[in-house]
Amino acid sequence: MSEPEEATGWGQPHVLDRGGSKIHYWDVGEKEAPVVVLTHGASMDHRLFTGQLEPLINEGYRVVSWDIRGHGISKPIGREFSMSVVVEDLIAILDECEIKKCSFVGQSFGGYVSQELLFRYPERVSTIGILGATDSMTLPSTLEYLALKLSPYVFKIWPDKQLRKTIANYTAETDSAKKYAYNATNQLSKSEFITIWKAVSNSLHDEPGYVIDRPFLLTHGEFDRTGTIKRDAPKWAKRQPNCHYRVISNAGHNANQDNPAEFNEVLVEFLNQYIN
Repeated sequence: MSEPEEATGWGQPHVLDRGGSKIHYWDVGEKEAPVVVLTHGASMDHRLFTGQLEPLINEGYRVVSWDIRGHGISKPIGREFSMSVVVEDLIAILDECEIKKCSFVGQSFGGYVSQELLFRYPERVSTIGILGATDSMTLPSTLEYLALKLSPYVFKIWPDKQLRKTIANYTAETDSAKKYAYNATNQLSKSEFITIWKAVSNSLHDEPGYVIDRPFLLTHGEFDRTGTIKRDAPKWAKRQPNCHYRVISNAGHNANQDNPAEFNEVLVEFLNQYIN
């Protein structure tokens, strides 16, 4: 597996031993500043948000990000990997940092993690931002749900090198973002990737009438080709009275990397409206 490239600005990580994994997280900014917690997608790592770090710090925010267990340098994956375990890992990080309530921003699987944390611990969430993810509280059609459930087994038989290249190409539009995605996914073994993707496929649960009762930013890239995100996001936004829906132009699934200037403007405007 290739070594991660240096991500400037984050500084030295903190390490939390949990469930057989050494979970690495970064805590940057003034301790008394309002906190924004950034959670990356499956097979990525905290470097996904390097382009957001300086703009958020300059706007007066404290930024916490992490490598989800099994990802980046949070190795080994540990005794168990599930949505419940990942959410509890993040709560443990918040407790370690003495953060009671904050804003959460999650991309792809990180968007599922952020939604699940809000569902289980609403008292810890002031605002939520979702980038490139679907509504995890609504089940898709029977055929789409079956496809999601079967996807780990498809990935298992997919030739490894080709799978990683496909992820990188479908994840991003720009060459630099594709390079990052390929590097990040190469930090996971094939077995780790399958274990993680099984958790992704089990992340959804049906909660009829559920409403996100916090200020809610929903974004995705103009050219996001992952799953049904681009198709379903407008319908999700209409169901949510507190939703601010924005499409990031000239961007794919990792829209914050493909077009950081536009994404940062959207994110900072949203946060400043409700936090600062």
